[in-house]
Amino acid sequence: MRMARLVERLIGLVPVLLGVSVIVFLMITLTPGDPVQIMLGDSRSSPEQEAALRHDMGLDRPLHERFVLFIGNAARGEFGLSFFHRRPVIEVIGERLPATIELTLAALVLSLVIAIPLGVLAAVRKNSWLDRLATVSSLFGVSMPGFWFGILLILLFSVKLGWFPVAGRIGYASEVPAITGMLLPDALLAGRFDSFWQALRHIALPAVTLALPMAAVLMRVTRSSMIEVLRSDYVLFAEAKGLSRARVIGRHALKNALIPTVTVAALETGSLLGGNMIVETVFGWPGLGRLVVEAIFSRNYPLVQAAVLLYAVTYVMLNFLADLLYTKLNPRVRL
Repeated sequence: MRMARLVERLIGLVPVLLGVSVIVFLMITLTPGDPVQIMLGDSRSSPEQEAALRHDMGLDRPLHERFVLFIGNAARGEFGLSFFHRRPVIEVIGERLPATIELTLAALVLSLVIAIPLGVLAAVRKNSWLDRLATVSSLFGVSMPGFWFGILLILLFSVKLGWFPVAGRIGYASEVPAITGMLLPDALLAGRFDSFWQALRHIALPAVTLALPMAAVLMRVTRSSMIEVLRSDYVLFAEAKGLSRARVIGRHALKNALIPTVTVAALETGSLLGGNMIVETVFGWPGLGRLVVEAIFSRNYPLVQAAVLLYAVTYVMLNFLADLLYTKLNPRVRL
């Protein structure tokens, strides 16, 4: 791939991000509700105090001035102060982001571990009971609302059986030195296997809740792709040469069959970040998604704008990386 073409694609992402910025700013700013009134609550503040707070927060400026200021600051990576934390927005987001990244990675790995073997087996044993079971399971996973499935998991495995904690990232008595901010790798790096086990029990249910819909999609993609590859001439030729079925699938068919799976997995990772908002709220997971929900209810404009823009940038970059990966796996495709 030529570097000029790569740079051209990157420049092409700028209008997309600018459009997302406009939509995010207008949707958040025009949402009913006054953050000044929410911050003051029931306190008997004077109109002068309200005006001073509104001026301090920049809410007394015209809409276009606020938008230009927002875009200018966003281009420099500055999003101002959180209305309620009274600290830089980037700092507040940085504290919650590792929890969200850890949960997303756990769900991604879990979904791949479930989807790829099941999709390959369903394709190899097409029209068998295993294929039908996998197809029905994938339809169930795609159709089921994540928050409903999460609540069911809490009721069964936390409340009824007591196998997993209801909420949080780790037990109160467990401590993990902050290295990456993600508790599972931090616990392993520190040799705290008891804390690792605690963190693993806490992340299990939210990770399963996030992973199931993605695993259902990836399983269907893997199955369809593998069925198509198994019909290819080079696979039939390999079988005609007397190679074992397992060798044909493992060495010749699997790599090509996984090309669409890898591409869809990269795109679905962006959806995982969006789904985090609901799952983190259901499980009390202290990540970025839950922070955004809290910020929306409190009209914390700078924090919501920065977080949603971060989601958008991540999603756009994942799409871009998926395109790059696809061209790498399939040289016939060009950007």
